[in-house]
Amino acid sequence: MPATPQKSSEISKKVDGFLEYLEIEKGSSPLTIRNYRHYLNRFVEWLRRQGIRQNLSDINPEVVRQFRVYLSRLSDGKGGTLSRRTQGYHVIALRSFLRWLIRNDYKVMSPDKIDLPKVTERQVKFLTGEQVDRLLNAPSQSSVQGKRNKAILEVLFSTGLRVSELVKLGRDKIDFSRREFGIVGKGGRARVVFLSARAAEWVKKYLNSRTDNYTPLFIRHKGKIDPSTLDEKMRLTPRSVQRMIKKYARKIKLPVDVTPHILRHSFATDLLIAGADLRSVQEMLGHKNISTTQIYTHVTHKHLKDVHSAFHGKGGK
Repeated sequence: MPATPQKSSEISKKVDGFLEYLEIEKGSSPLTIRNYRHYLNRFVEWLRRQGIRQNLSDINPEVVRQFRVYLSRLSDGKGGTLSRRTQGYHVIALRSFLRWLIRNDYKVMSPDKIDLPKVTERQVKFLTGEQVDRLLNAPSQSSVQGKRNKAILEVLFSTGLRVSELVKLGRDKIDFSRREFGIVGKGGRARVVFLSARAAEWVKKYLNSRTDNYTPLFIRHKGKIDPSTLDEKMRLTPRSVQRMIKKYARKIKLPVDVTPHILRHSFATDLLIAGADLRSVQEMLGHKNISTTQIYTHVTHKHLKDVHSAFHGKGGK
């Protein structure tokens, strides 16, 4: 990771202002802000090493071109160079920064002069129905921890929640009579999330097996629990959920490296293959733009092609 650039430069000061704008006005997630800071700091640090003054007027097409050459040759720390997708993230951050500067009446180069790199189409990994069933049935029900893990898997597949959204849930926020709850997701966007009857039932079973009064819906159960421990100390972390899912995927020998996000992909593809419309799936996933949801259409198009190949013209006369 590049060193934090000198704070005395004009660009550095404006980067700080841009990041504050993302946090306060855009409501961007801490992860988004951290990534933008990383990409833009790398740009400013590169300017410093090149002996470029770091004034806003120094951001011009030739400087950007040289920076992109640098990115294309930069080590990824794994024996290769940065992927084209990662290079693209740097360019997206720079374009967003320039747009913010223009909106604030600074005279800088147009972001439209910076083309995004062409990247190979994103491949969506998801589980088949049979694989999902095996994963959901992997946890043992002999302990409260097993019941918790079963409930987590059922909720993830039933809702398509991001793991960061899942671990923030409170036990008092779920309306079991309506099988729904509200969340504030990525970018501060609020949405209503619906539970399947099966997922709701497993969450109830898990909660009924608990004897504590902690607010979080999913808590840690390993080790000795001190009743005086604060709620947030007991809340399960995203990393814990990721490790748990990988453990069960290995246990049942799934050929896919399963993550919470793959369950989210599986939720979306399951809906689309069953005939759900793209706009509805966009709402359920909490995507800001439908273009993000459209990555799943390639999967469903392939499914329709397979159906066509299997059944068209087979009726006979």
